[in-house]
Amino acid sequence: MRIRRVPVLAVAAIGAVLLTGCQPSELEADPSLTAGASSAAATPSDNRSPASDDTQGGTRRVVDAAQAGGLPKATGEAALSDLPVDPGDMRDGMNLVEQLYLRKDSQGREANVLVVAVDNVPEETTTRREYLFRGMLDHLKWEDTPPQAEPIGDPGPLGGSVECLLASFVEDGDVICGWADDTTAGVVHFPNSTVPEAEKLIVAMRADLEK
Repeated sequence: MRIRRVPVLAVAAIGAVLLTGCQPSELEADPSLTAGASSAAATPSDNRSPASDDTQGGTRRVVDAAQAGGLPKATGEAALSDLPVDPGDMRDGMNLVEQLYLRKDSQGREANVLVVAVDNVPEETTTRREYLFRGMLDHLKWEDTPPQAEPIGDPGPLGGSVECLLASFVEDGDVICGWADDTTAGVVHFPNSTVPEAEKLIVAMRADLEK
């Protein structure tokens, strides 16, 4: 199953992106998540539900960090020149970070990490996370049944919930992890990784990507 991609407004050539605008869908199409192209100026609803009782208090935003979890942001010719993953409907008051961070795997192979994160989400942040999971799988051209994401034991000091899935038929392959808390949601692609490695790294990266 592949999700229908939603056009992103007012976004062109950007490696690291901080925008305004917002919204996605559950695993299946949700009209409220794909109708945002014509409602960029709409006022977000106030019925947002927290992703977890463990989420630490306060409103956080996603930021275009120069480093995330010790990984440097790709710049110059290595930087992103477009948006490979649809972040969903972006509304006024939202920020988007879609960024590449440089990493090598345990064998010294290039295994750069792609981050897609949004804040001030008007729907449930877990819903946006599911949308981003599907978008990342689509980016990876995953044609099989979507893998099941599993929660990790410790989401780290920022709380919320963090889930990871293995988009590979081998233990060491493409891992996608995503988080959702009161106001932000994001997913991260870790190529040439194992789930335990990715779980540790996403917790470290969130400390730099959320402020």
